[in-house]
Amino acid sequence: MLNIGGRHTGRRSQGVLRRDFLRVGALGMLGLTVADLFRLKAYGQVKDGKAKSVILLWMGGGPPHTDTFDPKPGAGPDYAGPYNKAIGTNVPGIQLGQKLPKLAKMADKFSILRGITHPHRGHEMGTYVMQTGTLPSGELSYPSIGAVVALKKGYEAGYAGALPPNIAVTSAVGRFNASGFLGSELRPFATGGDPNAKTFRVGGLVPTRGEALLQKRRELLKAVDGFAREMDRSGTVKEMDSHQEKAYGLIMGDAKKAFDMSQENDELRDKYGRTRQGQSCLLARRLVENGVLYVTVNWGGWDTHKQHFEKMDKMLPQLDQAFSALLEDLDQRGLLETTIVLWTGEFGRTPKVAKDAPWLGGRHHFSDAFSVVVAGGGFKGGKVVGKTDSKGEKVIERPIYPWDLSASMYKLLGIDPTGDLPHPRGCKAYVTPVAGGDTPSGGMLTEIM
Repeated sequence: MLNIGGRHTGRRSQGVLRRDFLRVGALGMLGLTVADLFRLKAYGQVKDGKAKSVILLWMGGGPPHTDTFDPKPGAGPDYAGPYNKAIGTNVPGIQLGQKLPKLAKMADKFSILRGITHPHRGHEMGTYVMQTGTLPSGELSYPSIGAVVALKKGYEAGYAGALPPNIAVTSAVGRFNASGFLGSELRPFATGGDPNAKTFRVGGLVPTRGEALLQKRRELLKAVDGFAREMDRSGTVKEMDSHQEKAYGLIMGDAKKAFDMSQENDELRDKYGRTRQGQSCLLARRLVENGVLYVTVNWGGWDTHKQHFEKMDKMLPQLDQAFSALLEDLDQRGLLETTIVLWTGEFGRTPKVAKDAPWLGGRHHFSDAFSVVVAGGGFKGGKVVGKTDSKGEKVIERPIYPWDLSASMYKLLGIDPTGDLPHPRGCKAYVTPVAGGDTPSGGMLTEIM
């Protein structure tokens, strides 16, 4: 049974439901729904936690734990393949995969969770479980951690930032509804574009024909609003004006400077790596520096059923460079203390290499045991929690479930893991729900909190 404290029994907060939002056709012409975000009303307060924001490095497809943060070189070539070495780190007793030398030099800045486990090996369900910290059920579609953070630390706490509180770089994580029953207004705003491009354009915010076209569309939007106002005397449309102005401020005002990658010097950009992924990590730092609460860097390509090691030879050095640069950059700016950095995918990869045709050296989906990395925001560094067997196939010490991880993150963020969430149909829904009385748990990550 999941045991993270007593259930909250107070009156459920009543939020603004999706039907309260006015959908104006001209807004869709802009490719914009940003104004909607600013209409969520602030209500209630949450206690301050150690963490103020989260950067999720999402390795879509499932990264290999035995090639990265839980190396097993002694398991032999059938398991380790050509990666038959492990390298020491700046923390005695902790080893990483041989392709992560930069991260090895800063192992004191992060902790490795080697006992992560859940029962779903499909991409859709695995993504849902890891992104929500919830087992799937037929009753409710739960929101992602990012949506909950945007609600609880954002709109319920009176968030007044010029940028959306929940942003995905550069695309939202697919395969599930990120906002669940909380409604589309809490979905992450996806930047689109390529931060590594010479001119980075945020999709949906900067029109391809320039700001003159945007101004024309703005005038059209006002005309549509005038017509809508005649039809709706309830005041709902009038309330939209200030929020639309705020959305336009994001496009044309000072807020868009957060997306201006040219403000970073070449030396730092090179340190992250001149790749889409490296510059996405740099953009994530810029966004939390500008007050964004939850940033997802969607880094796909880890579904390596075939030619696994050939792909890892290219991807792991990029990961090593970008991840280590992000941690160092956050630390030097004093942001690591208040920013949780979470590295994970929906599951790991099979420890045993699939050598036969048609795979020819691939690794398949594997959720029985895999690794997650956490840093900052109150999580201690230089620790390993959990242990797998000599081949990386089973958790043999301290199993950690996705809801143990999410509950720990919520606690550090000052969000009650046992609190409730507003449901449009009045259903009882918790921040960290329990799917049933037999739900297993290793408890919150008190070893590193």
